[in-house]
Amino acid sequence: MADSKRFDNYINGQWVAGADYCTNINPSDLSDVIGEYAKADAAQVNAAIEAARAAFPAWSTSGIQARHDALDKVGSEILARREELGQLLAREEGKTLPEAIGEVTRAGNIFKFFAGECLRLSGDYLPSVRPGVNVEVTREALGVVGLITPWNFPIAIPAWKIAPALAYGNCVVIKPAELVPGCAWALADIISRAGFPAGVFNLVMGSGRVVGEVLVNSPKVDGISFTGSVGVGRQIAVNCVARQAKVQLEMGGKNPQIILDDADLKQAIELAVQSAFYSTGQRCTASSRLIVTAGIHDKFVAAMAERMQSIKVGHALKAGTDIGPVVSEAQLNQDLKYIDIGQSEGARLVSGGGLVTCDTEGYFLAPTLFADSEASMRISREEIFGPVANVVRVADYEAALAMANDTEFGLSAGIATTSLKYANHFKRHSQAGMVMVNLPTAGVDYHVPFGGRKGSSYGSREQGRYAQEFYTVVKTAYIGS
Repeated sequence: MADSKRFDNYINGQWVAGADYCTNINPSDLSDVIGEYAKADAAQVNAAIEAARAAFPAWSTSGIQARHDALDKVGSEILARREELGQLLAREEGKTLPEAIGEVTRAGNIFKFFAGECLRLSGDYLPSVRPGVNVEVTREALGVVGLITPWNFPIAIPAWKIAPALAYGNCVVIKPAELVPGCAWALADIISRAGFPAGVFNLVMGSGRVVGEVLVNSPKVDGISFTGSVGVGRQIAVNCVARQAKVQLEMGGKNPQIILDDADLKQAIELAVQSAFYSTGQRCTASSRLIVTAGIHDKFVAAMAERMQSIKVGHALKAGTDIGPVVSEAQLNQDLKYIDIGQSEGARLVSGGGLVTCDTEGYFLAPTLFADSEASMRISREEIFGPVANVVRVADYEAALAMANDTEFGLSAGIATTSLKYANHFKRHSQAGMVMVNLPTAGVDYHVPFGGRKGSSYGSREQGRYAQEFYTVVKTAYIGS
């Protein structure tokens, strides 16, 4: 387990030293080392896959009460330790402490939900068109699943992949993001004591080039669920389809937030601030495209600029902080690059745009807003994944809808309006997987489906009962008399 701040991989029910270790640094305070986390080599990844494969026959046919009890135990411990785990999450990823505790709570609730799903497995019993024959339609576990998770939700996303996988009888090999292994390790530690047989759950930390490559290409892995960048996701899809493995992808977003003339201005400002800047803009559902109709545009931009002056950027664990640091130096440099691009393209910098000095050395960036931008600009089309948003003026609702849909992505989309007519029209005609009316584009529940359209997602939905579409296969049995 942990020894002198060293944290090992978990393979076949045992803690296994890594081939190497990487340092986990607090982005709010670069002098704060959270620990040294194992990096698996190809042999260790293959060992984890073999362990999962060996455990699958017994686990996939195990009793539903045992699965329920183990998952429920995981959820109970997460919830009991939410403050402690929230501190860890805030330290390693940079979310503010309240947001971090909220994410941990969500992870606990996810395990509790899927514990219940173990007891709600259902199928169909139908008469055949042939006399004396009946038909049973049931679901069975997919097999060994490889889970590859991102850095921006270091405990919630692992939870919403691991919990359904185990609930439906699969065996798991998970690779968390190398940048934030601490929460995944803490989750693995909880799972290791919850009563799952050896090999059912395995944690292999390390780089995508090593761990991810083995998982994606192994013929002994039946499915890959991936959340991350568009480029990596598309390559994973190609590799999985080539060997006929099941694949589920959640990737990028360029989510629109429409503000109509009839919107409540105060409400619109708050939901835009939440959508664009909270969690440092590092959410796939964040909105960096604020599409505002002409009648309210100038008031909206002025009110946004005023509201942004009160946003407190600082150490994630410090009371009163609204927005923590950017997660890493590389991500900070990407954000700054896009700020430069926006200015070079001719957009007007309304607020922010520079670094923020705090008591500790960290990756602190002021929330940034552009106006007078065009739909063709790169800042209007490419995912930035930071606290950077731009306002585009349009004539009316019809133009706003057309611009909102004019993107290769389709994850989340929002509208601020007091018109039932426009709200209903937008719900139906938005080309996004999730639509928000008078709510931030970021912020979803754990018991309902999550996912997008177009370039944002590929495969079946995650979360809620819809998770079974990926983690199970359908069997049709005919029974004669």
